[in-house]
Parts: sequence; structure tokens; C-alpha cells
Amino acid sequence: MLRHRLVTVLTFNDGTLFRTKLFQPDYRYTHNFVDSWQVDEIVMLDVTRNGGDNRTFLDVVGKFARECFVPLAVGGGIRTLADVRRFMAVGGDKVVVNSGAVERPGLITEIAEAYGAQCVVLSIDARKMPSGGYEVFAGCGSKATGLEPAGWAKRAEGLGAGEVLITSIERDGSLQGYDLELCKRVSDAVSVPVLVLGGAGSWKHFVEGIEKGGASAVCTQNIYHFTESSILSAKKFLADRGIAVRM
Repeated sequence: MLRHRLVTVLTFNDGTLFRTKLFQPDYRYTHNFVDSWQVDEIVMLDVTRNGGDNRTFLDVVGKFARECFVPLAVGGGIRTLADVRRFMAVGGDKVVVNSGAVERPGLITEIAEAYGAQCVVLSIDARKMPSGGYEVFAGCGSKATGLEPAGWAKRAEGLGAGEVLITSIERDGSLQGYDLELCKRVSDAVSVPVLVLGGAGSWKHFVEGIEKGGASAVCTQNIYHFTESSILSAKKFLADRGIAVRM
């Protein structure tokens, strides 16, 4: 039986853990709140925009990985296989590619051929347009690409991506629920697992992401900052509603 995953996403700006809202650093945290024994997977993303090198983030990943006992996906500024090797060397199990793949789609194939498709997570940041459709944005949500999310996800799967992480820019930090239409469009377009992020504010939103959005994994960045409820309680909530999760 397919078991759905609960994934925690951690965003870092200049090496510091931040909550984000509308893709902007919104609140700084100085403690590690993650219970890595109960969450199924952790994604660490470097959202620093100053154009500097990523040595600070690499140090953060290395320290975190030494105490992390679940799969760890890492991303931010990946443009070459050398970037991938650096993240793998400090403890990453997967890499997340976004702008680098938009700029050079062959990067997806290079990583898949070197490490396996299971190591490549394509991250798609999308906005809903006035026309009612969606467009992919790169550069931490700042650069329009002209790409349509479902079509880009399907193409990336063909290039070797093993998973797709779809994020609604407008829902980021809203706690109002995922963009289910966006998620469903992407999940219907591909056969690889789809992870949905952006907007989760309750366990009910996890259920919707899976049942209505077709997601294989539900992600949250901010919700655990605002509640003392554990990841285990979220899993129990899903299990009580007939959704298979890893307990």
C-alpha cells in the first residue's frame, strides 16, 4: 500500500532558519524545532538572494545531517554536478533543483545519470495568472519563465526527475490551504511522486492535498512554528481518515 509522506521544509537565509511569507523572509528562528524521528523527510532550501557563495549553507547542512535520521533533500543555487557533489558530500540524500533546471534542463539528466532519478527533485514555484492559468517563476519566485507548471513537470520527468515539488507562491505562509487546482494539474501530468507546499495551516489541509490534489507527500514550512502539536498527531489525524501514512 502506498504510504503518504509528511515532509518538513526548512528555508535558510544567510545560514539562518526563517519562516517565509510570499517568498520573503518573514520571521527568524534561533532554535531547532524539528522532530526528525517522526517526520518522514526533511527538505532544506537556501533562499539567500545576495548572490554570494553557499559555504555558510553547506556548513548548516553538514551539521544538521549529522543529527538527522530521515532522508534529507537539499537545494539552493544548484547549477552543476559539482554543486550536487558538494551537497551530497555534506550529507544530502537528494538534491532539489529549480532555477538551474529552468536555465538548463539538461542538468536534470546529468544528475539522474550520475546519482539516479530518485536523487532529483524538481521544484516548481508557480503563480496563478489573471487568465486563470499558471506560470512557473524562477529566481525565488521573481522571474517569469513562460513555462506552464504541468507541462514543465512532465518534461522534467522525461529528463529524469524522480519527484516534483510544487509550490504556490501566493499561498506561501498563508496558512489557508494548498492550491489544490495547481497540485492536481501537476499530479495528473506525471507518474512520479508529487510533493505539495505552500499554505498548509491545519491537518485538514494535509488531507485535502492528498485526496483532492493527488499529492504523494504533503509539505509544510510554517505550521510547526505555530503549534505545539507533534508530527505524530498529524499522522494520527490522517490515519483516522483512512489515509495510509508511516506511523
